[in-house]
Amino acid sequence: MKQQFKRFRVRAVSAVAAMALAAGSWAVEPFTVRDIRVEGLQRVEPGTVFASLPFRVGDQYNDDKGSAAIRALFALGLFKDVRLETQGDVLVVVVEERPTVAAVEFVGTREFEKDTLVKALREIGLTEGRPYDQALTDRAEQELKRQYINRSLYGAEVVTTVTPTERNRVNLTFTVTEGEPTRIREIRFVGNKAFDESTLRGLFELDTGGWLSWYTKSDRYSRTKLNADLEALRSYYLQRGFLEFRIDSTQVAMSPDKQEISIAINVTEGERYVVTGVRLEGDFLGKEEEFKTLVRIRPGEPYNADHVTETTKAFTDYFGNFGYAFAQVEARPEIDRASNRVAFVLAADPSRRAYVRRINIAGNNRTRDEVIRREFRQFEASWYDGEKIKLSRDRVDRLGYFKDVNVETVDVPGAPDQVDLIVTVTERPTGSLQLGAGFSSAERLALSFSIKQDNAFGSGNYLGVEVNTSKYNRTLVFNSVNPYFTADGISRAFDVYHRTSRPYDDQGGNYQLVTSGVGIRFGVPFSEVDTVYFGGSLERTQIRPGTNIPAAYLAYAERFGYTSVSVPLAIGWARDDRDSTLVPTKGRYQRAMGEWGIAGDARYLRFNAQYQQYLPVTRQYTFAFNAELGWGKGLNGRDFPVFKNFYSGGLGSVRGFDQGTLGPRDVTGSTIGGPKKITLNGEFIAPFPGAGNDRTLRMFAFVDAGNVFGEHEKMRMTDLRASVGVGLSWLSPIGPLRIAAANPVRKQPGDRIQKLQFQIGTSF
Repeated sequence: MKQQFKRFRVRAVSAVAAMALAAGSWAVEPFTVRDIRVEGLQRVEPGTVFASLPFRVGDQYNDDKGSAAIRALFALGLFKDVRLETQGDVLVVVVEERPTVAAVEFVGTREFEKDTLVKALREIGLTEGRPYDQALTDRAEQELKRQYINRSLYGAEVVTTVTPTERNRVNLTFTVTEGEPTRIREIRFVGNKAFDESTLRGLFELDTGGWLSWYTKSDRYSRTKLNADLEALRSYYLQRGFLEFRIDSTQVAMSPDKQEISIAINVTEGERYVVTGVRLEGDFLGKEEEFKTLVRIRPGEPYNADHVTETTKAFTDYFGNFGYAFAQVEARPEIDRASNRVAFVLAADPSRRAYVRRINIAGNNRTRDEVIRREFRQFEASWYDGEKIKLSRDRVDRLGYFKDVNVETVDVPGAPDQVDLIVTVTERPTGSLQLGAGFSSAERLALSFSIKQDNAFGSGNYLGVEVNTSKYNRTLVFNSVNPYFTADGISRAFDVYHRTSRPYDDQGGNYQLVTSGVGIRFGVPFSEVDTVYFGGSLERTQIRPGTNIPAAYLAYAERFGYTSVSVPLAIGWARDDRDSTLVPTKGRYQRAMGEWGIAGDARYLRFNAQYQQYLPVTRQYTFAFNAELGWGKGLNGRDFPVFKNFYSGGLGSVRGFDQGTLGPRDVTGSTIGGPKKITLNGEFIAPFPGAGNDRTLRMFAFVDAGNVFGEHEKMRMTDLRASVGVGLSWLSPIGPLRIAAANPVRKQPGDRIQKLQFQIGTSF
């Protein structure tokens, strides 16, 4: 073997072939490796190869180790070919790298955005910079077809083109022929007797098409949507006494050209049962009478599965209030098929009492843990309390920083009397860059701009700047709120503002009303839902005379001066038990605020109260009511300051009228507001057709009424202005969008009408 050049070559296209060759005729005598060289690398680091080898310099080499080395290198997925050569006692690893993917392009994709498809391929391992593999390309084609099938494009075809480029790279082009979507031709029910087909089809989100199908895509088949519709069908029957209802089968047939689908649903309704009674069994902690008040099942009424579920949940929650986190409640039906009657036995086992060991928070990538923890009323190392946990969840949700808040109870291994709480939040953008606009015959187009951050730097503090660029009402406001100025939850707020208003063009004149001020206020929580506010401010109001100045302004200025400085003190109260501040569906919001001009040139009292109520009609529909009352009076023989008047009209009050134009008018025709105000609003809120339970897209119908009254005018309901209309609210990708179209139904000559208003912003 002296001075002889010994070489062996191992080729493999799979691990099995590599093993067979290594063990065959190319076998070499074992030797000690003096050096290892790697040849053929282009982009892969040599360290990656060395780290995968099962031997090092100085180790004994044999065929088994060679086979293991080849398997390990192929397993990296980076090489198309691997072979081992020996030159004396030097081992040479010769590799041929797989080409890498330089670019991924899509042709003919109208149904999807490119980013959506790129993300789908990335999840299966195909992306730019990764090694190219034909098998992976085949998987990519199947994944793209799956994406299209989910959109009812069953005839979609995908062809992959691989184009080699320089530096051992390839470009991948997926050419898609989407075809036409497969549409539902019919939905049939077999076995239904109690309800006709039209009633049952009305329960489904899927349908055979309508005037909104271009948006809702409700005529496109989706297995996920069908499963949801079948659950809706099952719930419909179970809510109406059909205790033994079942869905026997579902047939989905597609036409040969893959353009139409027919759905047939076979059901067995069974008999309709009436509840005859309810009794309790088990350990109810000696509080049977209290538990009985939670029973939603009503004897004499048809069986309703929702009432049974609500009862068992109410029992479980009530057990949780006493620390029994693992309580088991079972509703056992006792069925009498001869008379179609059913009685229920509510069997309870409270199990063991537990306390909360730890509260873990997840999902808050930006918001600090302390912002969430300080809202919790369930504490660590305390007895488990279901009511406090629910209250804590609601308090976190009311912060408005999160799209979703969930609290999960998990066992602690090895500690049967302990649980951990997992609080999972989904953050939403809490900053907003907002643009508002309104069209009117007076201003034509009025713009407003604001930048706000409800959760500045994840601290829970609020920072805001608001600018109104209206030609007639200019505003610059800075706000800062620390909701936990003290550890006990006392809040502190600073306000700095500068406002300038001037008359509309059709009123004529160039006078101005300029108000500047700075204020501070504190909020003291007295209960979980009640807060008392107090504070003070320093204001300077200047009436800058000009042509056509309202007589009320001129009279006030001549009596008390064109510049007025006041020191108002404020005290108020608010109660908020709504389930959400973003999109409330139940609960109420109440507030009352009083302002007393205690020093300075202006002496007055000003009071404002508001009441909001949200009533869930169903899980999807909500009725909302709002009432607001304002009142003011001058003190010490002084008139109520004209610059403290209330205004009404437009967004936030009576839609359909120009912003702030309702109420008394001066002899010059100018709107000057008044010291008395009433506003009434009613809204019926519903999900947008096809949006399901998505709370980000909702439509509403509204009725507004209100007006502003002068100091010596009586507040008569017959003088109220009123409007009706419809609107759309959407948390769009570019920010919150709100559109309202109103038609004034009670108006007077001279009222300024503004039938269309919208607001749109972008979030960051």
